[in-house]
Amino acid sequence: MQEEEKLLSGLLFCPGDEQLRKIKLRTHNLCARFNQTTEDETEIRAYLLSQIFGALGEGSFLQGPIYIHYGVHTQIGKRFFGNFNLTIQDDARVTIGDDCNFGPNVTIVTPIHPMVPEERRHILTKDGAKKRVCYAKPVTIGNDCWFGANVVVCPGVTIGDGCVIGAGSVVVRDIPANSFAAGNPCKVIRTITEADSLKYKPQVLGEDDRIP
Repeated sequence: MQEEEKLLSGLLFCPGDEQLRKIKLRTHNLCARFNQTTEDETEIRAYLLSQIFGALGEGSFLQGPIYIHYGVHTQIGKRFFGNFNLTIQDDARVTIGDDCNFGPNVTIVTPIHPMVPEERRHILTKDGAKKRVCYAKPVTIGNDCWFGANVVVCPGVTIGDGCVIGAGSVVVRDIPANSFAAGNPCKVIRTITEADSLKYKPQVLGEDDRIP
C-alpha cells in the first residue's frame, strides 16, 4: 500500500515519503504564488485555486493569504468565503459544504501525532528500519456554516448544516446541525431558531432593509 493510501485510510503513514512531499511542495508553491497576487488579479487567482484544491465550487472567494497542505484532499462547495489566513492541513480528507463563511485565521487540521515522545521520533518497520509516522482523521463541515475569527477544527470532527461557531473556539467533537457553539473546548450553547432572525433586531436594520 502506498503512503497516500495509508493516509486516506486512517493508517500510520510517513509524512516524509517522497511522493507525499512532492504533492505538498507543489501545493505550497501554488499557495505562495496565490499569496503574491492582488485581489483584482481574478483570473490568475481562479487558476491557482483550481490547481490547489480537489474541488472549489462556483462563486467562491478566498481573501488570502492561504496556507493549504495537500489541497487535493480538500473539497469545497459553492459560494464559499474564506477570510485572511485560512489554513487547511488536509492530510485526511476535508469536506466543506455550500454557502459557508469563515472569518480570519480559521484553521482546520487532520493529522494526529503519537503521544509518546519516542514514537514521535520514529517507530520500527518489520525490517527494523526507523520511520517517522503520524495518522489523520477527516473533517466534514456541512452547508451554511459560519465560523468566527480564530476557530480551530481538530481531526475527526463533523459539523452539521447551519452551524455558527463562535470566535476563538477549538472544536474537538462533533457539533449537531443548527447549533450555536463556542468555547475551548467548543460546546453547543443552544439551537439556532427563528427567534434569531434579524427582523427581531430593528436597531441594526436600515430603513431600506427587508428580511425575506
